[in-house]
Amino acid sequence: MIEDKNQQRTQLSDLGEFGLIDHLTKHFEIKQTSTVKGIGDDAAVLKFDDKKVVVTTDLLVEGVHFDLSYVPLKHLGYKAVMVNLSDVYAMNATATQVTVSIAVSNRFPLEALEDLYAGIEAASALYNVDLIGGDTTSSNKGLLISVTAIGTVENDREVYRSGAKPNDLIVVSGDFGAAYMGLQVLEREKEVFKVNPNSQPDLEMYSYIVERQLKPEARQDIIKLLRDLDVKPTSMIDVSDGLSSEIIHICKQSEVGCDLYEEKIPLDPQVISTCEEFNIDSTTVALNGGEDYELLFTISQDDFPKIKANPNLTVIGFVKEAREGLHLVTRADTRIPIKAQGWKGFND
Repeated sequence: MIEDKNQQRTQLSDLGEFGLIDHLTKHFEIKQTSTVKGIGDDAAVLKFDDKKVVVTTDLLVEGVHFDLSYVPLKHLGYKAVMVNLSDVYAMNATATQVTVSIAVSNRFPLEALEDLYAGIEAASALYNVDLIGGDTTSSNKGLLISVTAIGTVENDREVYRSGAKPNDLIVVSGDFGAAYMGLQVLEREKEVFKVNPNSQPDLEMYSYIVERQLKPEARQDIIKLLRDLDVKPTSMIDVSDGLSSEIIHICKQSEVGCDLYEEKIPLDPQVISTCEEFNIDSTTVALNGGEDYELLFTISQDDFPKIKANPNLTVIGFVKEAREGLHLVTRADTRIPIKAQGWKGFND
């Protein structure tokens, strides 16, 4: 982490654990009527009426999931919330609360954690969720962040990975591969900086893909859109580990096969041009890059007229019988078996 030598540094030991929690969370406001008691007691108290509750959690580890040499702490706080909200939306649910726990080494002053929590606060405010608790502890391995997100969904509106049926259409929001290519650009600039610490990178031509890596947005808007269109997906998942991995999850749990069409996978022009620059195949990046946090879902063909004109949604394939397998249909009309090559958490 690059630090300004003249920046004020307040030791965390000056506050103590409870003083630190009070300091970092004093600006968070309660927005949800379901939050009866937030931070300040042994546990939060939530009250839900006739809705189902969904809960998800994610752990981000320095050196594994993020590199503070080019990830600003405010962006990291924002992203830590986003990756969890995305899982809530993938259940066709509305996110309502989050808890945030951190383990931090003594190289981080209070001001660094203020930046981290500023990002958490910005995400919470924009997505209308309440921070209701968490934990802080020390670490001798850098920074660890664990976020748990809670949400609600009306009875019979929840969507699982297991509901896809043969002849359903496979639909995605947004575009793919941008976050991965943004990471490639940032890693390249890091290596340049090592050689020449005085170099100032010009990332303007990569603005979209770098933002997709550093500041992703969970697709809350798609859940509202589907509700407004009166479309309930038959299955759904968020694309965090790569498009190929996620369609395999859906097909495995739904006991179906699929055809994905290479020419239908949406790519931003900046992804295409950067893939050419790095001599990387753009389809491979779209299928396996990960961290796009878009939604991948299946719908009945009867619902196609409701979504066909929407610029936020793209039909990229259809569901088949399990015996027909999982295939990518290339632009040359060749069928290639789909294999998961995205993020694997325990691989070297």
